[in-house]
Amino acid sequence: MAIRLPGVVHAKQLLRIRTSSSGREVPKGYCAVYVGESQKKRFVIPVSYLNHHEFQDLLSQAVEEYGYSHPMGGLTIPCREDIFVSLTSRLGA
Repeated sequence: MAIRLPGVVHAKQLLRIRTSSSGREVPKGYCAVYVGESQKKRFVIPVSYLNHHEFQDLLSQAVEEYGYSHPMGGLTIPCREDIFVSLTSRLGA
């Protein structure tokens, strides 16, 4: 029997890349971030997440790792995807 974690599944669905025929769009009030250690994945998150203490820790790590020049052209966060999804699912609850 598999254990389902609806909060995590819901968070992944909310954070998925939203692509349209004209390219990647980021809705007003959201920002795109790239997450991962070697393979980077793009997530679209609410701007309000940037104010949370736990998210601020991730931003500090990003500054230490990349400075203010991010290799993907957008905000890149050097942490595992599962940690990021767990954090954003708690922030969105």
